[in-house]
Amino acid sequence: MSIKNIRLEVMQFLEKNVDSFVEQYLIPVEKIWQPTDFLPNSQGENFFEEVKELREIAKELPYDFWVTLVGDTITEEALPTYESWLMDVEGINQVEDGGNGWSKWIRQWTGEENRHGDLLNKYLYLSGRVNMREIEMTTQHLINDGFDIGTGSDPYKNFVYTSFQELATYVSHNRVAQMAKKFGDNKLSKMCKMIAGDEMRHHHAYSEFVTRIFQVDPSEMMLAFQYMMKQKIVMPAHFLRESGQKISTAFEQFSDSAQRIGVYTASDYVDIMQKLIDKWEIDKISNLTDEAEKARDYLMRLPARMAKISERLVIPQESHIFKWVEPAKL
Repeated sequence: MSIKNIRLEVMQFLEKNVDSFVEQYLIPVEKIWQPTDFLPNSQGENFFEEVKELREIAKELPYDFWVTLVGDTITEEALPTYESWLMDVEGINQVEDGGNGWSKWIRQWTGEENRHGDLLNKYLYLSGRVNMREIEMTTQHLINDGFDIGTGSDPYKNFVYTSFQELATYVSHNRVAQMAKKFGDNKLSKMCKMIAGDEMRHHHAYSEFVTRIFQVDPSEMMLAFQYMMKQKIVMPAHFLRESGQKISTAFEQFSDSAQRIGVYTASDYVDIMQKLIDKWEIDKISNLTDEAEKARDYLMRLPARMAKISERLVIPQESHIFKWVEPAKL
C-alpha cells in the first residue's frame, strides 16, 4: 500500500473520533466569548466615554508594541488562506454528502479563530493609534498572496505545523497580554489573554491528533516531524508586505520588533520544539524503521543545536518605521 493510501486510512481511522474532538477542544457558539464582550458597547449611552478612555490608555503603549500587535492582528485576519489550505489536506473532504468529520472540525476551528482578528481589528480601529487603511491593505495583500508552509497536502506534516503554530500564537498573545497589563491597559490585556486561551486549546487538539497518529503509524509520523523541524516552521504571515511593495522584508522587520520587546523570540522557537518532543515522548516510541530511528536521533539533538544558533542572533536595535504605525502619532 502506498504512503498516501496509508495516511488516508489513518485519517479515516481518526475521523471516527472527530465528534469527541469537537466536544473536548472546541466551545459551542452560544457559550464562547464574542468580540463585543470586551469592547465599548456601541448601543450603550456611555459608548463615547468608553472609547475615549480606551484611546487615553492606548497612548501609553510603545512603538514596537504597536507593530507587534498589528502584525499579530494581520496574521489572524488572513484566516481565509489557512482554512482553504487545511481543507485541501488528504483525508479532509468538504464536498461529498455535506463533507466528512474532518471538514466539520476545520469549519468549527475556523469559526473560533475568526473572532480573534475581529476583536483585535476593532480595538486597533478604536485606539486611534494606527493607520487602519495601511493595515487593511497589508491584510488584503497577505490573503491575495497566500502562503506556502511546506507541508503540501500531507496531514501528518500539517498537524505538526498546526501543533507548533498554535503554541507559538499562544506565546505571542499571552506575552502581549502581560505587556498591555504592565502599561496599564487591562482591557487589551484581557482580550489577548482570551485569544491566547483559545490558541492553547487548539494546540492541545492538534498535538493530540499527532499523538494518535504516532500510536498507529509511528515511523511515518516520526519522519514527518523530522521533515518539518529540518526545514523550520515558517510563520503564517511570512509573505507580509506593506502597500506599494511587491517583495518585502516586512515579516523579518515585524519579527525584529517582536524579539526586541520579548513577545516572540528565537529561544521561544526552540522551547516550543522541545515541548513537542516531550509531549509526544518521541524518546519512548517503539517499532520504528531504521530511517525513523535516525530521524528520532536527529530530533532529540536538534533543540540543543538550535539553542546555540539562537544565542548568536543579533537583533537590530533600531525599529523599522512601518506605514501601519506612525511614530509621530504615538
